Amino acid sequence: MTQIVSNAKDFFSEVVEQAIAQRRLKTEPLVKEYLVGLLSNYILTANLFSDDESGKKRQDTLAETLLKAYQVETPLRREMLKKLGDTSLYISGFFGDSLRRKLVDVDYYAEIGGVAYGSLAGMTSEERYAWVYTDFSQRFLEYVDLLTYISQQASIQSDKDVLRLYDRYMTTGSSLAKEQLVELGLLNLDLKKAVNQ
Repeated sequence: MTQIVSNAKDFFSEVVEQAIAQRRLKTEPLVKEYLVGLLSNYILTANLFSDDESGKKRQDTLAETLLKAYQVETPLRREMLKKLGDTSLYISGFFGDSLRRKLVDVDYYAEIGGVAYGSLAGMTSEERYAWVYTDFSQRFLEYVDLLTYISQQASIQSDKDVLRLYDRYMTTGSSLAKEQLVELGLLNLDLKKAVNQ
């Protein structure tokens, strides 16, 4: 298992580096390292779910998890907030299109994930990690775009569904979706300028 994770980290390190360069995202090495760790962790889908008291996997809603996090002692709160932020970022980045068919969408994940990372930043004593969590909190949708780009490159998510792409752009203002619509010739530059003003 250690060898698989090691290879996964090497793989994701290269993938994240390429995606950041392609998306021209300005960020710090520690953020890149964090994203590599996040992607490596979620190779195992079981890591998306929490264990209950009986050891069975279960999934609370994001709001339930956030509420529970604020009701526990600080060490457990940090752990719960980190998991909540990470899970929100991963799901909205890799599976954002599937959220369109749910009661909650990417905006809900972004709001909860941003709050979780912001709260985590405020209770993290090590300044460099506090900065990482603050960055994720403030630029959550930019990192969602980055993970979406990685997902699309891995063919987990397709940008061929133009209606979904347009809906994603209109709902979130995603710069990735906007660029893809322009490339497809479906968003002209005059409209693009009007939307940006």
